[in-house]
Amino acid sequence: MRLAYWMYEGTAHHGVGRVTNSMRGVHAVFHAPQGDDYVNTIFTMLERTPSFPAMTTSVVSGTDLARGSIRLPETLRQVEASRHPELIVVVASCSTTLLQENLEITAQQAGLGCDVIVYDANPYRMQETAAADGLFSELVKAYAAPQPLTAQPSVNILGPSSLGFHARHDLISLRRILKALGVQVNVVAPWGASVGDLRRLPSAWLTIAPYRELGRTAADYLEAQFGTPALREAPIGVQPTLRWLNALVDGLNEVGARLPAPAAPVILPPLTAFSLDGLSAPSNVPWFARTADMESFSGKKAFVFGDATHTVGMAKFLVDELGMPLLGAGTYLLKEAAWVREQLAGYVSDEDFLATDEFQVVAERIGELRPDLVCGTQMERHTGRKHDLNVMVISPPTHIENHLLAYRPFLAFDGADVIADEVYTTCTLGMEKHLIDMFGDAGLDEAASPDLAPDDGLAVAALATADELAAPGAAADADASVAVAAPVATAVSSPPAAGAPAWTADAEVMLKKIPFFVRGLVRTNVEKYARERGIAKITGDVLLAAKEHLGA
Repeated sequence: MRLAYWMYEGTAHHGVGRVTNSMRGVHAVFHAPQGDDYVNTIFTMLERTPSFPAMTTSVVSGTDLARGSIRLPETLRQVEASRHPELIVVVASCSTTLLQENLEITAQQAGLGCDVIVYDANPYRMQETAAADGLFSELVKAYAAPQPLTAQPSVNILGPSSLGFHARHDLISLRRILKALGVQVNVVAPWGASVGDLRRLPSAWLTIAPYRELGRTAADYLEAQFGTPALREAPIGVQPTLRWLNALVDGLNEVGARLPAPAAPVILPPLTAFSLDGLSAPSNVPWFARTADMESFSGKKAFVFGDATHTVGMAKFLVDELGMPLLGAGTYLLKEAAWVREQLAGYVSDEDFLATDEFQVVAERIGELRPDLVCGTQMERHTGRKHDLNVMVISPPTHIENHLLAYRPFLAFDGADVIADEVYTTCTLGMEKHLIDMFGDAGLDEAASPDLAPDDGLAVAALATADELAAPGAAADADASVAVAAPVATAVSSPPAAGAPAWTADAEVMLKKIPFFVRGLVRTNVEKYARERGIAKITGDVLLAAKEHLGA
């Protein structure tokens, strides 16, 4: 375990909470010191559900340790009395793991009527993704039972979970496709599943497991133990969805043909059946990619970084369906790095592939490449803001804006439209910012109206020009309210780095005419040009000379 200011993956507690909070009748009890209940806060802030997180902390205090007592049995009894779960999952924190207590015996002493599982989510060896997938797999192994297949074609959908990336929306998208095919959904897990649902998993004809991060190991177990075939690809993009649909239909028909009484084959309907209106094409991406709007982006270069599933899907979507070349790609899931690298062979070279769980390394790579579009996590969003780059979030870790009430899937035909819209608007809004930098904001920065009250300081500040607010002594001459409001209306350039050549006012004006998304790179290259020639002050003439030298 490594402590860091930023981490791509949450703790093992976070992973356990994602599974238990997803399921019905399942509750997690964390054996931990006070303060380790932060996981509840994360779920309360981000999860868009009406219920409180299905997690309780059994606090271990210094007094308890001194007396040699443990509160866990009493906490378990309280949880059973108040929440009436079918299953309680007990997990030790990093602090209580060091105590080396036998939680199995302690939990048995509680005398509960419900099932209790003590899950060894050792936080020193395990992080969020491994803990979540490991716990879910253990639950499937514990409860899945042999039984006949359903009479009609049916599938399990494994992987959607609490705080999953657009997981609820992806699930709706998959359900729409299955309904159009006439295929039943046997079980969705862990999202909304009960212990009884886990028992019914082997009755499905096929398992859909689109996420490598959660559900794939359980799908492997069902296939090995019960012979349930699995479809493990993620249908991200139009062409991958078409291939995925054909594989799904073929897989179901293979199972149906082996039944004692062969079932009627599943037939792929016209593609219009998968559209929202049932009349048009299921996705507008093939048309949109050929429009002038999107073709203007075909020369822009992108950098993609995130988990395994979304990095691979997004990288291929940008290249294959939108025609955007990649400057690089990578993942923070080191255990999946070999798979991601293999999947992206031909899309990025080995030199341009990045596998790291240190955000500083990713930030440095982005700063060097200065791509036109960054597709990453919430942390790349912060990096992009620092460098004035266009960023769209395509993978956890996420922000509240990625847990939406509206329907915004990433999977299947509907997801392809959402992704294309997001790429377009992200790049377009960046271009609008550049146009405002160049031409002003359509008169919003004009002087105040004569009708404006003289003492209306906030209104004056809102209408004052950027040059006025930035002028020497402006803040001192204005009243306090104007001085406070001034930074809101002023675009302040980043201060020069230590030892960097100074920029004159005319050079700064010329620099602002360069699109903001490459402005930082130009500044860096011009300063390098000046240092190499011993130039201490960058004027407009120096900028032009550097531009000519660099071939810009």
